[in-house]
Amino acid sequence: MSLASQHQLPELFALERIIELGADRLNARTACEIKLPNGQDYPVHVITLGNPSLDVPAVGYFGGIHGLERIGASVVIAYLNSLVMRLQWDSTLHKQLESVRLVFMPLVNPGGMALGTRANPNGVDLMRNAPIESQDPVPFLVGGQRLSAGLPWYRGPKNTPMEIENQAVCEVVNAELLSRKFSLSVDCHSGFGTSDRIWFPFAHKRAPIAHLAEMHALKNIFVQAHSHHRYIIEPQSLQYLAHGDLWDHLYLQACAQPDRLFLPLTLEMGSWLWIKKNPRQLFSRLGIFNPLIEHRQQRVLRQHLLFLDFLSRAACGHALWLPHPDQRAAHHAQALQDWY
Repeated sequence: MSLASQHQLPELFALERIIELGADRLNARTACEIKLPNGQDYPVHVITLGNPSLDVPAVGYFGGIHGLERIGASVVIAYLNSLVMRLQWDSTLHKQLESVRLVFMPLVNPGGMALGTRANPNGVDLMRNAPIESQDPVPFLVGGQRLSAGLPWYRGPKNTPMEIENQAVCEVVNAELLSRKFSLSVDCHSGFGTSDRIWFPFAHKRAPIAHLAEMHALKNIFVQAHSHHRYIIEPQSLQYLAHGDLWDHLYLQACAQPDRLFLPLTLEMGSWLWIKKNPRQLFSRLGIFNPLIEHRQQRVLRQHLLFLDFLSRAACGHALWLPHPDQRAAHHAQALQDWY
């Protein structure tokens, strides 16, 4: 019996089932083990498929960083399941995977998910835990606090290593993404507003990122290919600033290597829309962050797979859409007008 079935964590059970089904088509390993106060252990799985050569681009798919936001993990797991099933018959997908590396960490915080908390079992919010300080004022508590693990958005003790889950994410990103000339990532969350948003750095300051032109070019090809999309694409700083953002930290690491280009994205699913349609969800901790009615959950899983698949295709064809040096200034200027 697997850990997932033993401890009744459906997302982990589904993930381990996919790993079993695709055993001959993917590689899986355990990045770390998370121990709960009652002694139960939960693995943090890393699944890779596609070309392992460092000469090809890579895309990372992450979910479940906040234990209450189970729909984020479910979206990543659904996309991985789709790939594994298609590999049985889809020759076009086989061809595509010769040109890209796909990396999955669908359930970064299984301990928090098992406990029904946003934070990990140590009470630390993993998206406030990286060693990076906001350069501008942040909202009280929401922007990250060191007062107490009993309050939300706790950053962890000062001058201590990152939590083991974040260390595992950083190890995977450095080994699989930042080791390549081009890479993308998407981290799936829920809980902000009534619209689905695609955020990009920065979260720790309002200034534009160094690769604003490239981010604008990525937005353009998505909009051109999917003109009826319903996402708001914007820098996170337009909504709020925060200390300790993990993706700001990793993006700045990538910027230290001038020959590397890493574009991290966050899919923030607007859970307030689900509450608007079913106000009773306000009385459920899970209901604030997840669609509880089955047909709404199925709709959410369907509608975001298109975006996740777009990222793998965009990575494969990055040489065709990244702006040339003589185009960067125009993209940068348009991005400033659109976003800043």
